[in-house]
Amino acid sequence: MRRVTLITTGGTIEKVYDPGTGALVNRRSIVRQMLARLQLEDTAVSCVELMSKDSLDMTEDDRRRVIEAVRGALAAVPAPDGVVILHGTDTLAVTGERLHAAFPSPPAPIVLTGAMRPFELKRSDALQNLTEALLASSLVPPGVYCAAHGRVLRFPGVTKDRERGTFRPAPAG
Repeated sequence: MRRVTLITTGGTIEKVYDPGTGALVNRRSIVRQMLARLQLEDTAVSCVELMSKDSLDMTEDDRRRVIEAVRGALAAVPAPDGVVILHGTDTLAVTGERLHAAFPSPPAPIVLTGAMRPFELKRSDALQNLTEALLASSLVPPGVYCAAHGRVLRFPGVTKDRERGTFRPAPAG
């Protein structure tokens, strides 16, 4: 049985529609609803609901909490085969860089993902990106990565391409 620790921080991927205000908001994790839509053979996913924030509202203290949650997950007995982090796309690259600095040689893959459109909306990329991150955590060697839109990119150097609505690798050279 493969073990994955999934840490949720909020972000667009987990936003829900608030009929009272008409806004998309982070209230609580909805990752279990997403996981229920997937067929995950021989994979046990342990969820850690760390926070429920838009990544633009994340502070350096929040990023330290993410690092500590990853450190705790990797120290668990038995240790996970991979760690997946749901994160808002606006500052996912910042957190990825902090994780890369904190874990230059992690014992397992650490994979960040998010979505440009919330899971609840039509044409959302949320379920695709979650699926890709879970799969990537079983295929890539230990390191820190971003998985989204059919690509797995290794930190350092991953950035959000706002024009294309995806992530891009560090420029070559």
